[in-house]
Amino acid sequence: MTKCLDDIAYVRAGDKGDRVSVGVLARQAKFYPAVLASVTPGTVAALYGDWVKGPIEVFPMPNINGCLVLMHDALGGSATNTLRFDQTAKALGTAILRLPVLAP
Repeated sequence: MTKCLDDIAYVRAGDKGDRVSVGVLARQAKFYPAVLASVTPGTVAALYGDWVKGPIEVFPMPNINGCLVLMHDALGGSATNTLRFDQTAKALGTAILRLPVLAP
């Protein structure tokens, strides 16, 4: 059975304008390499598809066993202007936990 990122990490998310930032933090230090292997611009882009129109950047944060995912043009204009139902950063951040865990 494939593990989901939710099994090894948790998230905190926020938005500003049309950008979403998601902090993905390993639940234990030993899970950090798997978090980095699983959370890449490619895997995040595949998860969200056309919802994220701009570039996706992933910044490792080894000092806290996590990474920051920054998605540009990700809210359909902005959280207050979008026609999407409940697609703020909190909803998108929670969805990232569905990514499968990949071996480092």
